[in-house]
Amino acid sequence: YELSWLNQKGKPQVAVATFRVPADSPNLVESKSLKLYLNSFNQTAFADVAAVEAALTGDLSAAAGAPVGVGIALLTGQPQAAVGYPAGVLLDELDIACDTYQPAPELLTTVAGDEVEETLFSHLLKSNCLVTGQPDWAMVVIRYRGRPLDRAGLLRYIVSFREHNEFHEQCVERIFCDISRRCAPAALAVYARYTRRGGLDINPFRSSGEFPAPGNTREIRQ
Repeated sequence: YELSWLNQKGKPQVAVATFRVPADSPNLVESKSLKLYLNSFNQTAFADVAAVEAALTGDLSAAAGAPVGVGIALLTGQPQAAVGYPAGVLLDELDIACDTYQPAPELLTTVAGDEVEETLFSHLLKSNCLVTGQPDWAMVVIRYRGRPLDRAGLLRYIVSFREHNEFHEQCVERIFCDISRRCAPAALAVYARYTRRGGLDINPFRSSGEFPAPGNTREIRQ
């Protein structure tokens, strides 16, 4: 949300950019270093938007070790962004007691019942930056097919990340793997939308393959 550069006449251009990094890339691009890199564009002249996209695509793909998709929308085009909520069940009003604030996969269980397909979500995910220790806030969405998840246990598990230090992408990977191991769903997707810091919001998506990636609908805190 803070992308800018100069045109060939020295006039500033401002835009919103979207970067898509494959889940199987060998490297993550750390967000603070990404912000510093993007700031280096502020006084750099480019011929057009395509030249900016080419520079970003080449540099970010090299850093990630995999092809990174780049999209740029100039603000002169008045781009719009949808804000909304998942079509699912909000867990946050469950009356639970919480006393564990480091990831506790043992809280994840299933309950008796026929196989279901449902979407559960919560605004209570909080972790901390692995580098700075600053808080990272997110909405997390869990879509699955399988034996019903125990919702109270799932919410307590989400809350258990509250004092955990890890990058956004690693937290989502951990949630996906813990649910997979503990509850063995036939299909699973985990998606988190983290609030913005330094002009960047990070929205990791991890899926077993059956559920498509969601659209880029912003969470209200973004």
